[in-house]
Amino acid sequence: MAEEKATAAAEETAKVEQEVKEAAPKQDPQEFLKNFDWNKYEEGIEKVEDSKLEEFEKLVAENFVDTADEEVVEGTVTHLTDREAIIDINAKSEGVISLNEFRYNPDLKVGDKVEVLIDIREDKSGQLVLSHRKARTIMAWDRVNAAHDKEEIVTGFVKCRTKGGMIVDVFGIEAFLPGSQIDVKPIRDYDQYVGKNMEFKVVKINHEFKNVVVSHKALIEADIEEQKKEIIGQLEKGQVLEGVVKNITSYGVFIDLGGVDGLVHITDLSWSRINHPNEVVELDQKLNVVILDFDDNKSRIQLGLKQLEKHPWDALGDEIKIGDKVKGKVVVIADYGAFLEVAEGVEGLIHVSEMSWSTHLRSAQDFVKVGDELEAVVLTLDREDRKMSLGIKQLTPDPWTDITTKYPVGSRHKGIVRNFTNFGVFVELEEGIDGLIYISDLSWTKKIKHPSEFVTVGDTLEVEVLELDVEGRKLSLGHKQTTENPWDKYEKQFALDSIHDASITEIVDKGAIISFNDDITAFVPQRHMEKEDGKKLTRGEEAQFKIIEFNKEFKRVVASHTAIFREEEQRNVRAAKKKAAAAAEEAKPTLGDANEQLQALKDKMEADKKKK
Repeated sequence: MAEEKATAAAEETAKVEQEVKEAAPKQDPQEFLKNFDWNKYEEGIEKVEDSKLEEFEKLVAENFVDTADEEVVEGTVTHLTDREAIIDINAKSEGVISLNEFRYNPDLKVGDKVEVLIDIREDKSGQLVLSHRKARTIMAWDRVNAAHDKEEIVTGFVKCRTKGGMIVDVFGIEAFLPGSQIDVKPIRDYDQYVGKNMEFKVVKINHEFKNVVVSHKALIEADIEEQKKEIIGQLEKGQVLEGVVKNITSYGVFIDLGGVDGLVHITDLSWSRINHPNEVVELDQKLNVVILDFDDNKSRIQLGLKQLEKHPWDALGDEIKIGDKVKGKVVVIADYGAFLEVAEGVEGLIHVSEMSWSTHLRSAQDFVKVGDELEAVVLTLDREDRKMSLGIKQLTPDPWTDITTKYPVGSRHKGIVRNFTNFGVFVELEEGIDGLIYISDLSWTKKIKHPSEFVTVGDTLEVEVLELDVEGRKLSLGHKQTTENPWDKYEKQFALDSIHDASITEIVDKGAIISFNDDITAFVPQRHMEKEDGKKLTRGEEAQFKIIEFNKEFKRVVASHTAIFREEEQRNVRAAKKKAAAAAEEAKPTLGDANEQLQALKDKMEADKKKK
C-alpha cells in the first residue's frame, strides 16, 4: 500500500515538474515560486504541463546549489559583520562563516568569491552554517601539488613562530617555512613576519606524513640572480656602488650590492686602526663603497670604504719636520715597538731601541701600553711612502754625554745584573749605561762554565771599569778586579816541589782531583797516583802530594803523590851508586903492582923455557 502511494506521488511530482518547465520561461523563477499555489498542487487541483516542469528543473539547476555534504561550492560575500561573513551560495538561505577562518585574508570584502563547504544545513535558528576552512582543506592538497609541479608562486599567511622557522597557512594547510628560507640574509627577528601575507614557492611535499615545506628565499634568489647578472656585467674597478651591510666578521664586512656580495677587508674600512669592523659600520647600514678588485669570474669582489675619503697623510701639515715634537696616542704595541697615532690615520713607529738609552733591549710593553698619551720626537719622515719613525728617549739627556767623567777606567761602581749570555754578564750602572763582564772576569779562582753558576738576574755586583769605548758606546767591566788576586799569595804557598797534605775528592778519566782549600784545586795524573806498594790512590784517601806544576795565568796546578817516594828511591839509588863507585876505586891495582906481576910472569915463562 505504501509502495503504491509512493509511486503515485512520484507520478504527480513528475507532472508538476513538467508544468513548471512550461511555465518557467514566462516569468522569473523567483516570482514563479512565490506565486505557485502548492496547496492546489498537493490537492491535485492545478495541473502542470511536463514541458513547464522540465524548464523549471533547468532553471533550478542553473540558479540553485545542491547542498550535499562534502561538496565544495563557490559563494559570494554579501555582508561583513565584526565577527562573521555572510555568504550567498544560491541556496534557500544565506550562510555564515566566522571571520577567524579568513585571518589569512585580512582584505576580504563584499563581493569576493570564496570556496565554502556546508557545515550545518540548519542550526537551531534555521541558519545555514558554512565552512571556508574545511573547503580550503579539501581543495588544498590538489592546489599545493599543482603549485609544486608547475613551480607556481602561492600566497600564504604566517601564523606563528616555531622551532627553526615559521608556520604558514597555504590553501588551508599548515606548511613549514625554515628560518634559512625566509630571506637571503640572516634573520634576527622572526616575529616581524608573524601575521603577514607573503609569497612563497612550494619546495618539498611529503605525501606520507602530509608535510609541506615552502620558501620565500627561493623567490628572492630568482630575482637576485637576474639582478646579479646585470650588476656583474657592469662591474669596473674604481666604480662606486651603494650597498647594504649584510654580515660583519672579525676580518671584514660583507656588503650586498643588490644580489652580489663583496668584502670590505678590515684594513680598507678606515684609515685609522680599528680593532673590529663594528667600530665603523653596523648591520643593515646603507653606504657607498668602491670596487678595488675582483677575480676573473667576478665572484669575489674586493671593496673599499676608506678609499672614498682623502688619505690623512695628504692632509698632514707641511709644518711637521724631522726633529719636531709631536703628541699622540699609542694604538698598537708589538714586541719591536709601538705605533703612535699623531693625527687621524697618521701613525709613527717608536722602535723599542728609541724608547730608552739603554742598550739592553726589552719589550715595548715594558715602557708603554695601548691608550697612553705620549710626546715623541720625529726622527724620520717619508711622505711618499707615508712612514714616520719617532723616539721618546730623545726627550731626556743622553747619559753617554759625560761618560768619561762619570765612569773613567779604573773607577769602581755598583750595578744590577740585567742579562747574561754564554760569554758574560750585562750589568746596568744606570738607565742607558750598560757594561759587559766577560766570564773570565767574574772570579779569580772559580772555573765558571756559564754566568748563571755565579750570579742571577737582579743581583747587585761591584764592578770596575776596565775599558771604555765612547764612540761604540761600550763599557768593559770586571768583578774579580774589585778583590785581591789570591793567586799572588798562592804562587808562593804552592811553589814547585812544595809538599802538602790533601785527600782525593774526585776520580776522573785521566787522574784525580784534590782540593787544597776553597780556591785551589789540583789535578793528579794517573801515573802520579801510584803508591809505594804499587796500588793506586782511591777517592777519599788522604796522602801527601808534591806540586810539579803551578801556572798562575791559566790557574793550573798539577800534583803528584808518586813523586814523593820515587824521589826518595832515586836518592837511595844515587847514594848506593856513589858508595859502590867509591869501593871500586879503593880496590883498583897500582902501576907498580902491575909491573911486579908482569916481571913475575916473565920470569916464570923463561924458567919454564930453560927446563925444556
